[in-house]
Amino acid sequence: MEPHMIKQFIETGKIVGTHGVKGMVRVQPWSDSGAFLSFFKCFYTGEDGTGKLTATQIRPHGNVVLIAFQGVDTIEAAEALRGKILYIDRGDIRLPDGRYFVADLLDCEVFDFDSGALLGMLTDVSETGANDVWHITKGGREYLVPAVEEVIVSVEPEAGKITIRPMKGIFDDED
Repeated sequence: MEPHMIKQFIETGKIVGTHGVKGMVRVQPWSDSGAFLSFFKCFYTGEDGTGKLTATQIRPHGNVVLIAFQGVDTIEAAEALRGKILYIDRGDIRLPDGRYFVADLLDCEVFDFDSGALLGMLTDVSETGANDVWHITKGGREYLVPAVEEVIVSVEPEAGKITIRPMKGIFDDED
């Protein structure tokens, strides 16, 4: 298996519009909460860290986040950013233990802790409110697994490996 790629720059949201006439943009955040973006000063528009934007003001506003960037001070300049994906530098982030970026989990192989069997590959993560749900795909079938402490044994994104103890019934249609 090829090594799992951990990206240095992580997608964190998309600029979906402008706000006011002084160049603020509306960002749809791709994180647990828009307030998460308030911890950052530097954002990038390229997945390789190009297109650096320095935030001068960040304000959660309903389901979007309003951000003012240095040098973007007209509605025209803000409009030019519409549709751009914003990235943050992994080096700027301190995640609490047991928290991971979805981007790091995708394409990890998922194994059964007790049998060692390969259950499939993590292909998507859904937020349900109570807990995330992991989509594990194998042989064209998709299994939904709650991402809860009782199920997750270990997560090793660098190794591209997740070990779980699945709840009864989820994978029972296997032989």
